[in-house]
Amino acid sequence: MTYFRRPKRQIPSLNMTSLPDLIFTVLFFFILVTHMREVTLKVKYRVPEGTELTKTKKSPGLIHIYIGPPADHLQRFSGTDTHIQIDDKYVNADEVTDYLSEICRPLTPEERENITVAIKADRQTSMETIIKVKQALRKAGVLHVSYSATSRNINKGTGQK
Repeated sequence: MTYFRRPKRQIPSLNMTSLPDLIFTVLFFFILVTHMREVTLKVKYRVPEGTELTKTKKSPGLIHIYIGPPADHLQRFSGTDTHIQIDDKYVNADEVTDYLSEICRPLTPEERENITVAIKADRQTSMETIIKVKQALRKAGVLHVSYSATSRNINKGTGQK
């Protein structure tokens, strides 16, 4: 009696040559589609108009301060007065110095000198609030301040063209 031996079956090996292409394609897709997290605005502001405007360049040391009444969906919780927002946090004018000092603490002295604060205030914000914020910035050692505004046509109100 002769027995036939069955050959042992082997699992075929997986072809790995196209795997790096697939990984880089998926990585490239996510890089294109992903947006970096931005600040969630908790205040609303209508940008004031100005005539002598210059565009600021984006720099890594740019900090935005938003000043205005609370956003519509937050208004019922916090009243209608003016709020100051840095990052995602409400602060009062006295806390601006401490908050910016915390941000500047890990920076080198050269980086601290290059920090610019962009104030984005509602056009109805009182100058008293703006002055308090500016004094707090001065105490924190932030000397570069810019204000956001939209361009206004000079001849708009005179009827001239």
